[in-house]
Amino acid sequence: MPSDSARPDPKVDLRRYLQHARDSLLWKLEGLSDSDVRRPMVPTGTNLLGLVKHVASVELGYFGDVFGRPSGEPLPWTREGAEPNADMFATAEESRDSIVALYQRAQGHADATFDALELEATGVVPW
Repeated sequence: MPSDSARPDPKVDLRRYLQHARDSLLWKLEGLSDSDVRRPMVPTGTNLLGLVKHVASVELGYFGDVFGRPSGEPLPWTREGAEPNADMFATAEESRDSIVALYQRAQGHADATFDALELEATGVVPW
């Protein structure tokens, strides 16, 4: 049987897979014009930049709030009365850089949660 130091660390593997998915999502924006990343290609109005915004929200919620580690990041599209699915598209006031920066902050917050907690930590999803 291998020693503990020779065993693969599942937490490291999971984080590596997650980071690959994160990098792949941002890679989809590369080389596209601002109008291309904002162009809705489905009936719901979702666009590529909106997907980044949505995933940032999801990481902040599921890898932060759920574990009692709120980010404090303002997410106006989650407020009562916000337009439905407002996290799935970028508004004219939201720049590509601001949404990518939000996603990078969300990643940093999630990574800090992973560092702070054991893999077996239990979260509570209140919604």
